[in-house]
Amino acid sequence: MTNRLKFRSLIAVALFSGFGNLGVAGAEENGARAPEATAAEAELSFRDLTPLEKAFIDTAPAARDGAFPVGELGVDGGEKAAIVKLAEEIGEGRHGRYDSMLITHKGKLLFESYYLRGRINLAHGQASATKAYTSLALGRAIQLGYLTMADLDKPLVSFLNDMDRAKLVEGFELITLHKALTMHGGLTIDREKWDEVEKNPGPLQGQGLVQTLLEQSGPITEESQVYKYGNFNPMLVMTVIDAVVPGSAQDFIKNEILDKMGITNYRWQDHISGLPEAGWRVSMTSRDMLKWGSVVLNNGKWNGEQLIPADYLAKATSGLVKPTEDWMPDTYRYGYFLYQTPVAVGDKNYDATFAWGGGGQRVIVVADLDLTIVITGHDREDQIMAQISKAVLPAFVE
Repeated sequence: MTNRLKFRSLIAVALFSGFGNLGVAGAEENGARAPEATAAEAELSFRDLTPLEKAFIDTAPAARDGAFPVGELGVDGGEKAAIVKLAEEIGEGRHGRYDSMLITHKGKLLFESYYLRGRINLAHGQASATKAYTSLALGRAIQLGYLTMADLDKPLVSFLNDMDRAKLVEGFELITLHKALTMHGGLTIDREKWDEVEKNPGPLQGQGLVQTLLEQSGPITEESQVYKYGNFNPMLVMTVIDAVVPGSAQDFIKNEILDKMGITNYRWQDHISGLPEAGWRVSMTSRDMLKWGSVVLNNGKWNGEQLIPADYLAKATSGLVKPTEDWMPDTYRYGYFLYQTPVAVGDKNYDATFAWGGGGQRVIVVADLDLTIVITGHDREDQIMAQISKAVLPAFVE
């Protein structure tokens, strides 16, 4: 679904070396346009895409699809010098391998930048940020009445009418949507054995995936229902979505979420079960990632329409549990496939809610600052959050 846009040469953005009296104009004003992938480049794998020779940094982004009004960094909010300095450092590779950084403030797109393999019209892999989109898809099903908030605490299999419950492991009824959404499903699957199961995908189609998981797992107990990242939890949720909405989950996601937000340039692959992937293998443009952030920032609304119930979103963005994976910072908390952490700016803390995918995919929302920040990248260490906390958030504190 990639737009077939003609590639235009990227003209270097003029940056002043001294930031004390920085006056960087919008890149469009300087004659440059955001880098676009050609039709041929759009067919390449991400790894084969030629990196940009120079960073594209724009402090007065151009209006394109009408999704966001545009403004100018430093005029409509934000401290230009600090953010451009960080963008220049990212472009120099000083903070890792990142492909884009965009910022909206008070509903306006104020900053847009692309590096390396970032292109304005190229859908970027989302990795585990996809989990947050799955959570919001469940919220959409609740908004339309296919589920209720009370259903979050009911046995997950109660929504799956094709299951043979007589064959399920002991304790299967302890898995609820709430437990799966907080990574507490409690499955204990022998991975080597599961690799063999996947070689015959026929029985895994649709609800057969959950049927097989609950036949292969050890008993579900309070002891097994501890935080365990991944562990099939996202696909448990997606199977419920597919079971309760009219038609298929694929059509529901397209018609009731993506089309509503004007997201057409994306790729959402299927799982081995035939259902949409719930935890990865989704690609979207950086500007479209901002739209998901806007829904979170605006209590579930997009263009005035309530897409996601405010009460579901409040719960999804709460720090319901503490992740126990050693690669997650100690301050991080987890809601419904969404992270939360306090960010200190001076003597005050600001709560940041974000979707997070490996390599550097982030949609960061700071409600108290009316701020959304999107990051894409392909960096193994992925330490950019420290720079966002250090440079971007303080730039918007008045």
